[in-house]
Amino acid sequence: MTLSILKKELSGELLYDDLIKAIYATDASVYRKLPQAVAYPKNTNDIKKLIQYAKQTGSTLIPRTAGTSLAGQCVGDGIVVDVSKHFTGILKIDEVAKTVTVQPGVVRDELNLYLKPYGLFFAPDTSTSNRCMIGGMVGNNSSGTTSIQFGVTRDKVLQLKTILSNGDEAVFGNLTPEQFREKCRLNTLEGQIYKSIFDELEPEVVQKQIHDNFPKPEIHRRNTGYALDMLIDSEVFNDSSKPFNFCKLLSGSEGTLAFTTEITLKLDELPPSERIMVAAHFRTIEDSLTAVTTCMKHHLYMCEMMDKTILDCTKNNLKQLGNRQFIVEDPEAILMCELKADSREAVMEAANQLVNSLTLEGLSYANVVLFDDDIDKAIELRKAGLGLLGNIIGDNKSAACIEDTAVTLPDFANYINEFTAIMDGYKQKAIYYAHAGAGELHLRPVLNLKLSKDVKLFRQITTDVAHLVKKYGGSMSGEHGDGIVRAEFIPLIIGQDNYEIVKRIKTVFDPENIFNQGKVVDAFPMDESLRYEADRVEPEIETLLDFSHSEGILRQAEKCNGSGDCRKSPEMGGTMCPSYRATRNEKDSTRARANALREFLTNTKAGENPFDHKELKEVLDLCLSCKACLNECPSTVDISVMKAEFLYQYQKEHGTDLRTKLFAYNNKVNEWTSGVSKLTNFFFENEATSKVIKNILGIAPERSMPLLSSKSLQKHIKALPAQPTSQKKYIKTVYLFVDEFTNFLESSIGIDAINLLQALNYKVEFVNHVESGRAFISKGFLDQAKECAVQNVAIFKDLISEEIPLLGIEPSAIYTFKDEYLMLAPDKTSAKKIAQHTYIIEDFLLLELEKGHISAEQFNSESRTIKIHAHCHQKALSNQMSTFKLLNLPRNYKATIIPSGCCGMAGSFGFEKEHYEVSMQIAEQTLLPAVRKSPVNIIIAANGTSCRHQIKDGAQREAKHPITILSEAVL
Repeated sequence: MTLSILKKELSGELLYDDLIKAIYATDASVYRKLPQAVAYPKNTNDIKKLIQYAKQTGSTLIPRTAGTSLAGQCVGDGIVVDVSKHFTGILKIDEVAKTVTVQPGVVRDELNLYLKPYGLFFAPDTSTSNRCMIGGMVGNNSSGTTSIQFGVTRDKVLQLKTILSNGDEAVFGNLTPEQFREKCRLNTLEGQIYKSIFDELEPEVVQKQIHDNFPKPEIHRRNTGYALDMLIDSEVFNDSSKPFNFCKLLSGSEGTLAFTTEITLKLDELPPSERIMVAAHFRTIEDSLTAVTTCMKHHLYMCEMMDKTILDCTKNNLKQLGNRQFIVEDPEAILMCELKADSREAVMEAANQLVNSLTLEGLSYANVVLFDDDIDKAIELRKAGLGLLGNIIGDNKSAACIEDTAVTLPDFANYINEFTAIMDGYKQKAIYYAHAGAGELHLRPVLNLKLSKDVKLFRQITTDVAHLVKKYGGSMSGEHGDGIVRAEFIPLIIGQDNYEIVKRIKTVFDPENIFNQGKVVDAFPMDESLRYEADRVEPEIETLLDFSHSEGILRQAEKCNGSGDCRKSPEMGGTMCPSYRATRNEKDSTRARANALREFLTNTKAGENPFDHKELKEVLDLCLSCKACLNECPSTVDISVMKAEFLYQYQKEHGTDLRTKLFAYNNKVNEWTSGVSKLTNFFFENEATSKVIKNILGIAPERSMPLLSSKSLQKHIKALPAQPTSQKKYIKTVYLFVDEFTNFLESSIGIDAINLLQALNYKVEFVNHVESGRAFISKGFLDQAKECAVQNVAIFKDLISEEIPLLGIEPSAIYTFKDEYLMLAPDKTSAKKIAQHTYIIEDFLLLELEKGHISAEQFNSESRTIKIHAHCHQKALSNQMSTFKLLNLPRNYKATIIPSGCCGMAGSFGFEKEHYEVSMQIAEQTLLPAVRKSPVNIIIAANGTSCRHQIKDGAQREAKHPITILSEAVL
């Protein structure tokens, strides 16, 4: 059977083009293997056909959900079977039994949103919980921050519905000894499996061998090889009261034994609602580790550690910068200890006792007590740990190899001391973070795996640490699994004889080795098939934009470590990544774009344009340049600027069409037609003429065309009376940037801005300048964008200062000064100076409010209810809270934020007929339903011109700029 025949037989999709293989060649590990194909099965019949194909061709099936595995579990050269798109159902909940049955593609946090009304939750809580899926958590036996109270995934799996390697369906769950014997009598592969496991584990000598060599049973986070020790702890094999359940073995088996299609989970009641976190600060790693024992005496729900390396990375991430406000001075390590109770008094008492213990011990220099939202911010900071490590600039990166070791708490401090000695021997300053309270830290060396000498260190360090783990009876993997990176060391950790049992179990389950080859048994070498070819001369990619902050565009793409933050759904909040949220295709995620850029820029033949790949055009096509990835990606992988550079370079080879040129030069077009605005608007509004225009230009017929203002803002400004100078004392002088969108399309908003600023006693100055260049940037016309940047920097460099800031109305335009101009303008010093003192008007007015220069008394007392949708660039480069606080400033104004993510319009994107459907899918996720539900007396506020256009087209509501709302309210 060929792939083309298989493709026709599947109900789901089977793809095997170069792009799809490139973006599925990696997960969140250091490994890279190009798969044969990627399948998206729709049902169990599809999976059976894939199994049949693998048996006939000798291929392997690599199961995948969110692809956030750190050890290479999802990497292989067979068929990647991605169940994240179609196997996403929550099938059944039993409130009385406290169980739920789900398909493997259900996201952990989305499951808990569903369970919350029942007072139940699925407890294991990984740092990737807002995008990781239950199937992957079972495959890796995930744990997370809550394991010290609630256990690990293996503890929660009651039943698994699977497809075996011969295509048979089998359900594994709790069995009594009699039921077990009945299974053994089956004349099927399932029966062979039960008979084989009994024969293997029944001898007492074997059970003793397992007890003597497996990690200590007190280590509840252990995931090395197959969990033979868990199987023998059942009434089938000894006096245990526990039923036999093969789920103990399948959990953590990394998809090497069977293909899971349904999972039944044991649930816990929601924990107490009152909570406090104590963030203990330490001068040394050693002090923090010593303090763990003291902290763990206080019935903690979480005991997590972050070291200075990760804390320093938060300084370079716009979002996490706001989450680190609780940090005092410059700690070498922080322990984040969460307590919970049924009342505020009880949790306060528990927190006081913990702080007193820490104070008496004298190791911490600050014990910061956090409440409510500040706890969530601290947890978000901790969860961003893996992604934040991508912020390390250059080729030296934190390497996942020894990051998942676990020992008992009494052994913890000694183990870490010896570990540190090993690192010192290699002149390594390791990174320490994660689950200190569970005896597991994510310890990472910093290596350059582009160099063979560091690849050699990669193996040497892992080998030395594996021997140290064995010395302490620990587990080489606590929760991340063996994958490729640790599977080689399973015989060392559990003993060769036990490893032979593991191999025989694999053989009876999967005699033809079709399930996830190279994992757990017969492991791939841990120092081969890396993302980078060692000692290769890496290409130097010439760009117009200055990517020196990341040491070039290639290293900017390489900052993506695959953590998959871009795969979170709208229900999880934020904006990233709007195209993925619409299509749920990996291809349309930030991660896929970074992977594709890395793959094709690296592997282009010498002398060829590295950007000239149709695959890059395809993967970047649905990027809306919303910039959410600049803020929400912990590694700050800004795809929007890389897309702009790609378009610029690609268009050198292929040119541009008329529509692209018109959108890029829309300011010039508007200037030409503004003199005949009535005639232009007639053609745009008339059904017949607008249809012709849209047809010619490839604009979606459902779209309304943007109408010109009868008079440009610049003309209004010229007609303004001069503000008094000598007679009046102004609070401050400001320059207003007249952006190209407000100028020609919505000049009334510009007038509102001027009126508001003047009414609040600010002197508004104007200067002739050129357009921002936003449209040029978005369409890849970087030569023209650079000229705009050069001219505007030259115009404003001697005008703008801390005392005289530059203000803007349209976020996408004014933020070019704070973002792309720093990559476009040759005069970096002046560009940075201007950027520091450039604001959207809302941000500026909030600063003035905080200084006491503005008050509620300056606005009327009428009642207004407002719902706010903020522009993506504001959320990415600043904070929508400025708009929120200002619109709540008038005494009887009540404003709330719509948690809407991106509106989906994104400038020209939503106009283009091939993008219209995705544009509306994005808008329909949150924004448009929220607007439609709002009574007509509620004011919709949106500060983006594209956002207002989308709201008008999609919900038939006129949204107002916040400045207009405030201008109407000012006295």
